[in-house]
Amino acid sequence: MEEIKVGLEVHVQLVTLKTKLFCSCSSDYRGKPPNTNICPVCTGLPGSMPTLNKKAVEEALKVALMLNAQPYETSYFFRKTYFYPDLPKNFQITQYDKAGGYPLAHDGYLKLSNGKTVRIERIHLEEDPGRIYYEGSRATARYSLIDYNRSGIALIEIVTAPDMSSPEEARDFVERLTTILSDVGINVKDYEGSLRVDVNVSYAGGERVEVKNVTGAASVEKAIIYEMFRQKTMYEKGIKVVRETRAWDEKRRITIASRGKEFEAEYRYMPEPDLPPVTITESLIKKVKEEIGGSQEDRYRELINDGINEELAKKISSDKNLFNVYEKIKFYEPSLKQLAANVLANEISYLIKRYSIKTLPEDVSGLAEILQNYRIIPDHESVVAYLKKWIDGEKVKISFKTVSAENIQNDIMQIISENYEKIRNLEYNKKFEFLMGILIKKFGKENKKVLVEELTKVLNKIK
Repeated sequence: MEEIKVGLEVHVQLVTLKTKLFCSCSSDYRGKPPNTNICPVCTGLPGSMPTLNKKAVEEALKVALMLNAQPYETSYFFRKTYFYPDLPKNFQITQYDKAGGYPLAHDGYLKLSNGKTVRIERIHLEEDPGRIYYEGSRATARYSLIDYNRSGIALIEIVTAPDMSSPEEARDFVERLTTILSDVGINVKDYEGSLRVDVNVSYAGGERVEVKNVTGAASVEKAIIYEMFRQKTMYEKGIKVVRETRAWDEKRRITIASRGKEFEAEYRYMPEPDLPPVTITESLIKKVKEEIGGSQEDRYRELINDGINEELAKKISSDKNLFNVYEKIKFYEPSLKQLAANVLANEISYLIKRYSIKTLPEDVSGLAEILQNYRIIPDHESVVAYLKKWIDGEKVKISFKTVSAENIQNDIMQIISENYEKIRNLEYNKKFEFLMGILIKKFGKENKKVLVEELTKVLNKIK
């Protein structure tokens, strides 16, 4: 692949908060009528004064520490000035790393699946702007509408160095970041638009192009593939790639020119006079670390040390819920841990996805009952049904009435005799299905294996 450089600016809503970053408006703005979840502060009315949400600092600090970043003891808020309809104040309250300012944290890193380390230059807090709605696609819309319900929602911005050199690496970064966010309770998969990425791409040492507001790991990969192709085509034709901001059109899967890329001086950063500095104390760092617990890497290592294979370990370690259940089963009955890992990574993962399950039961005795009887449960469909019962909090008790091969043949002969006129002219397969239906009804699915074996023997004898 020709050389490309990719850097990401990832904007993450702190969905764990109950209120916005600088006011008491609810952070639960989704599904509300437009422009109803607002106040003078988040719409920037004259005379309004922002007050920092303390919990936002703690949540942002959790993410910073999970990304191996170093918190600044003191950080500051700045005004970033630009004129756009979704920004009612004509400036955004954010943090800045120049002109005497410091962001919340700096110099972190995240390791990709291929072993590459992506440097994280800074992590800072800022407010989300409003949302612009277009009629149809952005390029063809006759008008746009603005909803300020989102204005003032707490965001963290995670800015990487341009260390990624393929669309696949960028996708992997976003996917691994999503897992880390989930570890601290920020489940961006559950909230549409809560993770948005500005993708910076440059080809063959050319100008950097920024693609704004790409949502989700898969879309990040697609946007880079398109932009790489566009820039490469221009390069080969001798057309200069200009420094610009482009928008990602998800419907058409292309980037569209939006505006010339601003230079930093154009934002006219200035300290926010209405907010005091943010102080990060050692006691706060200690408190946050205690709340975080382990990382995905810690979980993965523990699973590997337990003898769980890499594929299962990756699936389970990526979901804190699954890992917590694995841990409980391991202590409940150590001999079940391998089977538990397999069931968690497959059947239970399937149920979580299908039914949008957010949490798994604290009590694992029902799951242990299923695992202990796993090999005598007649079919996969029954296994899944029992697991769903456990997830729903119902009591699970498995008991089967089994029959032996020695005792079954007389019963089979009697059933054949009773139904002889019905089956005598049927083909073998139809005859087999008819008799199996009667046998299953009488002896239960749990005995299906022995019933199939013995019916086959009997029918082969009387052919």
